[in-house]
Amino acid sequence: MCGIDGQTPTFEFTFEGLQRALANWQIDYPEVVQPPIGYSVLGQPLQLFKVGTGHIHLHMNAAMHANEWLTAFALIAWGRRWTEQWQTFFPEYTLWLVPLVNPDGVQLVMSGSLADPACMAKVRAMNGESMDFSNWKANARGVDLNDQFPAGWRDEYVRRSEEREACGQTYAPGARDYCGVEPLSEPEAVALVEFVRRQSFSTVIALHSQGEEIYWNYRGFEPDGAELMAQTMAAASGYRAVRLAESDAGFKDWFIEQFRKPGFTIELGYGQNPLPVEQLATICDKLEHILFAFLSNEKHD
Repeated sequence: MCGIDGQTPTFEFTFEGLQRALANWQIDYPEVVQPPIGYSVLGQPLQLFKVGTGHIHLHMNAAMHANEWLTAFALIAWGRRWTEQWQTFFPEYTLWLVPLVNPDGVQLVMSGSLADPACMAKVRAMNGESMDFSNWKANARGVDLNDQFPAGWRDEYVRRSEEREACGQTYAPGARDYCGVEPLSEPEAVALVEFVRRQSFSTVIALHSQGEEIYWNYRGFEPDGAELMAQTMAAASGYRAVRLAESDAGFKDWFIEQFRKPGFTIELGYGQNPLPVEQLATICDKLEHILFAFLSNEKHD
């Protein structure tokens, strides 16, 4: 359902294909193009698309974790569909979409290389000199961007480091789960925070994979009704609404704590990252149900 007439668009599942998908969206619908919200470690833009002109503002992002790149294609497919139909169905909303939060990491996973030789040498060393980056979630400095936000960051750092030390390993930059030396040490996380602070979003939704779950809470800071919203989205899609514990420093955690508004992490698909591209059509179909249910049932002040 993510494509016009109910068809998922045809993509080339390479990093170059992902870049073309973003460029084609801009070419086909120039009215959605916005300045980037910022740039990655290696200077790649964090592209922003604006759909609609309503007074209620909603932000969605994808591909914060490098090996979850299929979420970027899902958001592009869904966003392209609604570029044409949004005003008819949801004229009160404006969508602000960032499909590729971690372009350096995604390039590394999809292409096995980076344009900067010095950076490439560093990430290969972090990866045990292996050229298989399928397990890589982090950015180009080996920092997990969804452990970067100032919401219980210290607790997350301690928890992650203790887990690593229990396995006899050093807690350091690498493929996954390294929080950085401090919150917001990475330009991609800074860009998201500064972007959100400039807007007045009613809700944020971060697309991740995998597990077919919807996370909606953070330490009791979530507003009344957040669980019911998650349950509504779950019922529409067959996903599960899950209350998380002992998880901090994520993007939706920061948004909930900072603004006391609903924030959701949606874990698309099922299996092991990177998810097989054959799942995209099903992922898009369920994402459509999730978001249509949310937008149709949510009431805002």
